[in-house]
Amino acid sequence: MSAGNRFAPPPAEVIAANVDAALAEDLGPGDATASLLDDTPDRAYLLCKEDCVVAGRPWFDAVHRALDPGVRIDWRCDEGDHVGRGTVIATLQGRNRALVSAERASLNFLQTLSGTATTTAHYVDAVRGTGTKILDTRKTIPGLRLAQKYAVRVGGGMNHRIALYDAVMLKENHIRAFGSVAAAIARARALQPGLPLIVEVETLAQLREALDTGCTRILIDDFDADTRREAVRIAKGAPYLGRIPLEVSGGVDMTTLRGIAEDGVDCISIGGLTKHLHAIDFSLKLGPPPGG
Repeated sequence: MSAGNRFAPPPAEVIAANVDAALAEDLGPGDATASLLDDTPDRAYLLCKEDCVVAGRPWFDAVHRALDPGVRIDWRCDEGDHVGRGTVIATLQGRNRALVSAERASLNFLQTLSGTATTTAHYVDAVRGTGTKILDTRKTIPGLRLAQKYAVRVGGGMNHRIALYDAVMLKENHIRAFGSVAAAIARARALQPGLPLIVEVETLAQLREALDTGCTRILIDDFDADTRREAVRIAKGAPYLGRIPLEVSGGVDMTTLRGIAEDGVDCISIGGLTKHLHAIDFSLKLGPPPGG
């Protein structure tokens, strides 16, 4: 049975480009060892060797189909499913040369993206019930940004801006260049009126200035706990009434996460979702799965 994908992956051309680059890197002019095989029909199974959230099926499939368009892949789990150690999550039928040549590249995608999704799920679980959303950052593996941001969504997180082009984010240096938060916001609104506008503030005075001027989201980075709680009180009280969400970033880990969320902030962005990666252990083995 082929399971579905309830998450929207990147466009097919993005996945194809990722796969082309991975196969060019791994195969080069050809797989010297696989060429020793007789190239006969065979089957294989995909074993998950640790608890995880599965992500990356579109890349796994695309790698195998690039080398064997006739390969059959039957998934036993959905994208985003929590899978236990020792679970056979897919079976494959195809040419044996293609199965072994595609093994490493397909598993590289699956282990990396499942690692991102699994880490994200841990953070999402840690703030459950607070109303706080977990966001990613631009701290991604070069060439795999859209793939990793997709995996964050699979894990229950949300995407921050994708890159430098799809949102304006005014930080300390930008505000200093314009002289004030209000002046920086005015410039951004004049030149990029159609883009989301995120503003980083360093003081409660700057927070009020951003709230009065208006923006899409306010980043209260490096506030201590008392100042952060006061910022939440200001932003959610009259006359602002929580219309502009507050985001926290920097210095966030599992020991501080829940407390920050319980302070009432709307979003917490975490670079470690995509940067501090624990790759999930999978194995692709020729033959029938244990138990048939």
